Amino acid sequence: MSVRVRALGAADAQAYWDVRYATLSSDPFAFGTTAERFAALPLEQVAQRVTPSDTRVSFGAFLSGPDGQEALVGILTLVRLDSPGFAHRADVLGVAVLREARGQGAGDALMHAALDHARSWEGLTSLHLAVTDTQAAARRLYERHGFQVWGTQPDAIRRAGQVLQEHFMWRPV
Repeated sequence: MSVRVRALGAADAQAYWDVRYATLSSDPFAFGTTAERFAALPLEQVAQRVTPSDTRVSFGAFLSGPDGQEALVGILTLVRLDSPGFAHRADVLGVAVLREARGQGAGDALMHAALDHARSWEGLTSLHLAVTDTQAAARRLYERHGFQVWGTQPDAIRRAGQVLQEHFMWRPV
């Protein structure tokens, strides 16, 4: 199976919602938000979030099934900070791949798309992201793409009686 990545738009809102909700449900310790909180968002708001702008783009990774139909299996959002003192930075947010699609290159393809797009933003010098200590595979993905940990926040997220750390990572563009 080959992975195809493209920028998402408003027409992809339902598919994005489905992937985001599924990954928030299956990996609750990977994200700062919860599936329940995300589920409360109106689809119109999700459509606005995935509509590209000058400072924001969401990418989708698609796999073709045996019937030739493509399905969205992974998502990643890249957000350029717009405050003048921070316009040299962008954040990588909401990276998620459906559990059943992992190990097929979707995460790598999403990271390549984000890096390529980041290079198109004039004056952008660095990318930043955070990963919880429970997400070793995600951290390895980011490290393969040149991200390095610059700091760790203890007691970053508390959920279901578990205390999680967040590792902050960055890489030059």
